[in-house]
Amino acid sequence: MDARDAELKKELHASLQARRELGEEYESALVDSFLEKVDQRIDGAVERRVRRQLAEHRLTSARDARAPKATDSWGERFGFGIVSLVLAVPLSAIGGGVGELPGLLVAWAGIVGVNVVQAVRTNPGLFHGRRPTRDDDAWED
Repeated sequence: MDARDAELKKELHASLQARRELGEEYESALVDSFLEKVDQRIDGAVERRVRRQLAEHRLTSARDARAPKATDSWGERFGFGIVSLVLAVPLSAIGGGVGELPGLLVAWAGIVGVNVVQAVRTNPGLFHGRRPTRDDDAWED
C-alpha cells in the first residue's frame, strides 16, 4: 500500500465517521464527496500515464526521424552497379599492369567484395535464406 492508498483510506474512514455523526440525511452528499475525490485521483493517474506515453511516443518518433534510412531502391542498386563496372575498367588495367594476373585478381576481389557488402547492407537477410511465413501462402488459394 502506497501513500496515496493510505490517504484514500483515511478519506473513506473520515467520510464514514462523518456519516455516523451527521446521520443518514447527509449520506448522499458524503458519498458524492468521496467519489469526487476518487474520480480526481483516477483522473490524475490517467493524465500522468497519458503524458508519459505521449512523451515516450515523441521520443521514439524523434529517434526514428534521426535514424538513417536504409534505402533499397532499384535506382540506387542500378547506379551502384554502373559505378562499380565503370571503376572496374581502370582498376583492372592498373592491377593487371602492375601485378599481372595476381594484381588483376586482387582488383576484382576488391570490386566483388565492395558489391557484396553493398548487397548485404541493402538486403540484410540476403545470405541467411528466407523462411516462408504463413502469410506467404495467403495468395495461393
